[in-house]
Amino acid sequence: MKIKLADNYGFCFGVKRAIKLAEQSPNAVTYGPLIHNNKEIARLKADFNVGLSENLQNFSAGEQVVIRTHGIQKDELAYLQSKKVKLIDATCPYVTKPQEIVAQMSADGYDIVIFGDKEHPEIKGVRSYAQGNVYVVMDENELAVLPLKERIAVVAQTTRKIENYQKIVAYLMRSYKEVRVFNTICNATFENQDAVRALAKEVDVMVVIGGKNSSNTKQLLHIALEFCPHSYLIEDAEELNVSWFKDKLCCGITAGASTPEWIIKEVSQSIEAL
Repeated sequence: MKIKLADNYGFCFGVKRAIKLAEQSPNAVTYGPLIHNNKEIARLKADFNVGLSENLQNFSAGEQVVIRTHGIQKDELAYLQSKKVKLIDATCPYVTKPQEIVAQMSADGYDIVIFGDKEHPEIKGVRSYAQGNVYVVMDENELAVLPLKERIAVVAQTTRKIENYQKIVAYLMRSYKEVRVFNTICNATFENQDAVRALAKEVDVMVVIGGKNSSNTKQLLHIALEFCPHSYLIEDAEELNVSWFKDKLCCGITAGASTPEWIIKEVSQSIEAL
């Protein structure tokens, strides 16, 4: 069986930057998972003693605290600063940008619409920077019932599909007088999604590698399934199922933005062995 890798896959700029910052900060503790990949978090703990805490109360003055790539809420940041910890900000710059936009546009009197998952840490952080009305939606059907004013600013979660964002923007443009649209979807997301779309059309089985709680990885699986119904999401080689590859001629592999190269290699080698 032939194996093909997507043209773009794996670690994005923001994740590479966060991993490097963590590796340069031995004995630090991250507030929340640094990235959505449990295996890589375990490696950082084993190799650099980088710990993990999801409780703000656990931090004390002088302690090295790494802010996760998805960012944190405004009041949480203020609390950590008041505790006089040594902050190492690994927030992805592509996440910092919508935080800044939401802060500025809400201060200017705009209602804020955020396209994304309200339970995702990135969106919780972005939302916390709004001073006035802020609404989080997953599709355009949720917009009709919102008590929006005539001036609206729109941002998107960095890992969302551009096609779905365009539907939300189109609805708002038809319905309101002034709509300020900011394209906050990450370029790496575009590239990885375009690459999996192209590859899924060429293969008869597709393996997507990444954390099952990772938004961008789940988006890759969704796209793959559109063109290759035999597409599967795994976190590591142990989850491979030999039955997936029976009578298949070509297997495509892609990986989410939080998936390290060493896991991708392990999966590829395991498929070859099968």
